Amino acid sequence: MSDSTFYNDPYLLSFAGVIRSRIDAAHHLKQQIEEYKPGGLYSFADYHDIFGLHFDGHHWVMCEWAPNASKIFVLCDKNGWQKHDAYRLEKKENGVFETVFPGQIFSHGDLFRLKVVWDGGEGDRIPTAATRVVQDTETLMFNAQVWHPEQPYLWKIPEPEFSDESLLIYEAHVGMALEEMRVGTYVEFERHILPKIKHAGYNAIQLMAVQEHPYYGSFGYHVSSFFAPSSRFGTPEELKSLIDTAHEMGIRVLMDIIHSHCVRNEVEGLSRFDGTLYQFFHDGPRGTHRLWDSRCFDYSKLHVIKFLLSNLKYWMEEFKIDGFRFDGITSMLFEDHGLGRAFTCYNDYFGPDVDVSALAYLTLANDLAHNMNAQLITIAEDVSGYPGLAAPISQGGIGFDFRFAMGIADFWIKLLKEVKDEDWPMGKLWYELTTRREEEKTISYAECHDQALVGDKTLMMHLMGSHIYTAMNRHSDRFETFRGVALHKMIRLITISTANAGYLNFIGNEFGHPEWVDFPSKQNGFSYQYARRQWSLKYNPDLYYYCLFEFDRHMIHLVKDQDLFSVPFCRLLHLHDDDKVIAFERNQLIFVFNFHPTCSYSDYMFDVPPGKYQMILDTDEKRFGGHERLQASQIHYTLHDPLLYGQDNRLSLYLPARTAIVLALGTDPA
Repeated sequence: MSDSTFYNDPYLLSFAGVIRSRIDAAHHLKQQIEEYKPGGLYSFADYHDIFGLHFDGHHWVMCEWAPNASKIFVLCDKNGWQKHDAYRLEKKENGVFETVFPGQIFSHGDLFRLKVVWDGGEGDRIPTAATRVVQDTETLMFNAQVWHPEQPYLWKIPEPEFSDESLLIYEAHVGMALEEMRVGTYVEFERHILPKIKHAGYNAIQLMAVQEHPYYGSFGYHVSSFFAPSSRFGTPEELKSLIDTAHEMGIRVLMDIIHSHCVRNEVEGLSRFDGTLYQFFHDGPRGTHRLWDSRCFDYSKLHVIKFLLSNLKYWMEEFKIDGFRFDGITSMLFEDHGLGRAFTCYNDYFGPDVDVSALAYLTLANDLAHNMNAQLITIAEDVSGYPGLAAPISQGGIGFDFRFAMGIADFWIKLLKEVKDEDWPMGKLWYELTTRREEEKTISYAECHDQALVGDKTLMMHLMGSHIYTAMNRHSDRFETFRGVALHKMIRLITISTANAGYLNFIGNEFGHPEWVDFPSKQNGFSYQYARRQWSLKYNPDLYYYCLFEFDRHMIHLVKDQDLFSVPFCRLLHLHDDDKVIAFERNQLIFVFNFHPTCSYSDYMFDVPPGKYQMILDTDEKRFGGHERLQASQIHYTLHDPLLYGQDNRLSLYLPARTAIVLALGTDPA
């Protein structure tokens, strides 16, 4: 590999030696694995096949890895949840404990846990590869559950296939997806929410909080049992049915995968499983994330790599997951977890504080996942901007298919908080929306779950303030209403139309959901008031929420129908900071935005490719909550007069204040 292949970026050449050493580290790790386990990464990723409780057709086999343990017992109803020699695991080599139990000793649905004993102590534990974990509603204790239904789930779509159309992601949380103030289920999401997503036009869902987590309010990011789908929402079969139905609808199912850290809980989680703090994690202060109050994996340990790679393989094979959004990559890569750092120069990425073992793991994770399924999608969630995360492994990258353009959402919030509408900087806006690394595909969004969390505000709340509760009736003539509704549409349209390769929306934000997300806790009296989605607002034609959804639906369908992302870059045609006007061309569409709060322009001209243009989308349409100042489907012809315009071909448009339009190029004028 020549140094010129490093991400098409000459500024990285001075770091070629460091980059190459990190590539070599991943290569050597893969070689080490292949020597350790013939058959490569796929055979190596067998943690879930070996450890945990398995039925071999006649007997139950319980196996666990606990190097520091001296004894392990299975606790269950049949032994009164006490240590009993008949339920003791036999210690083998390399820290492995294993015992074969008679077939009748366990039945489907039985509860159990482990008692792990070590020199100087002992503790109740959930098996590290448990695939079903449930919580007792009275004691709130978690136990593993024997899960061996007589009839395994029969997939309707055993091998889903998807078209290469634009990636449009609907980020969702099963538990908070209903309007009722309670925890929703997989079954209810399948029946009631999937049809909404299909109708809205999105072709992928990104499910949050799938892996089991003891604290509901963690949004699923403090995982305890990595192989167990959260039982709060239903059974594994019900999750499989949800995924199967999504596949029937042509919708990919991506899941948040949390491999950046683990919950600190010792009974439910992996922390101090065998009596040590370092079995899966770094020892000492580095083993604890000081901000997240969680445990940090040690990616230099081969058994940790096996555990995490197996986790990917399990979700792909057992649940037919179509992709992963890897959470918290910045925390994985930097020893200080990137906390409080601005990452303003390349030196920030190539110093000695980067965890090269974590980079190697991520490279192997992408290698394994894509070799198992060529259609699989991997997405990097990284705030640092580490170069090459979404570059191909063959070019020295880490191999993710996409990275989130996280700075865009932050920029919108900063703009709304700190800058008056009349002072919005068009050049800076264009830069933030369109600047990206050439070799990487990115997914843009105006807001995701981060902006919806309590303590922050959604875009609509920033735009409307308290008026979101009183002024969203379509008879309202308040200035705040007109501003909020208009800018919500324009912000989303310019974000998706400049997006490089994909777009994401958080559940409910497509219709300007009026409230933040706050899970039940002691602080809010354990209320579900803000842990739900108010769908009734979207379906009320007397409210602007209805209009915002109609616009979002048409916007999403325009992107799909026009195959907008097939052309990855936009060509800027016109930008005028004083007028607050931006116009650009992409895939034979012209997008024109007038962000000025008060000025409408007649006969506004700029140069475009010659031809006939028809308006195919207008944010000011009445059905979208606008003032209907433009004529629907209006035709525009370019003007060419060498005496007036030189060789330019001008479009002359009426641009109402706070309005955006989309024009499609038709045939050239005769």
